[in-house]
Amino acid sequence: MVTMTAIETSHLAEEKSAVTTRSEAPSRRLSGRFLLGFVLPVLLALIWEAAVRFGFAQGRLMPPPSRIFATLYDLAITGELFRHIAVTTARVAAGFVVGVLAATLIGALAGASRLARDLVDPTLQGLRAVPSIAWVPLFILWFGIFEQSKIILIAVGCFFPVYLGMLGAILSVDRKVVEVGRIFRLSTFGLVFRILLPAILPTYVVSLRAGLGLGWMFVVAAEFMGASEGLGYLLVDGQQLGKPDQILAAILTFAVLGKLTDGLLAAASAPFLTWQDTFAPRN
Repeated sequence: MVTMTAIETSHLAEEKSAVTTRSEAPSRRLSGRFLLGFVLPVLLALIWEAAVRFGFAQGRLMPPPSRIFATLYDLAITGELFRHIAVTTARVAAGFVVGVLAATLIGALAGASRLARDLVDPTLQGLRAVPSIAWVPLFILWFGIFEQSKIILIAVGCFFPVYLGMLGAILSVDRKVVEVGRIFRLSTFGLVFRILLPAILPTYVVSLRAGLGLGWMFVVAAEFMGASEGLGYLLVDGQQLGKPDQILAAILTFAVLGKLTDGLLAAASAPFLTWQDTFAPRN
């Protein structure tokens, strides 16, 4: 009896160790993929830093990373960098919320009604081709150079990818799946939340991420409209004063903020997509 107990205890310990190893494996893979993303930018930064240090390049118009990080440090010490980041982030957040709400409502209406789609979609498709900078003089004329015009411009940038994603997701729902729901006598509420919403959500999340990316692009054009704060202002100030290190510092900050917010949006939407059984390449 003692021998059997010892053997069972040994098997239980081995099974527990195997379960722990399997649970730790995904976290190790995730951290490995995260670190792998830094390889290319760090490698390019080291190559350019070495080229400037050893005299292969001047680094006057394209400063080495050491000068860019020194500029970021100086801006951070004075608190100026965080003030500009806070202002720009607030503008992007406000414009993103406004644009997403409008795009979701109009996209859902156009997807659910052929009449609404025929009425609004041609106009929106035409407006989608208008460059962001073309809206600037009109919005200044209509709304002035203060926050309202900037937020509306960012909302316009976020609107179109979310609208297209919502419309395309609704139109691509498999008719057979909807018919199965009707066969099982699902109510309208059940049909929407048990069939239509899960079918739409993956494409909708992708469109949200695309809209957020365009929001960060449009905020630069928005902050060209007489802004005295924000990362776009740092870009203009660096251009006017001939400070390429400040320009690149602002661009790097945009890249980091864009990646962080995209990651937060993807992480926030992940729990709603756990039901997906999609293809994931191993390498």
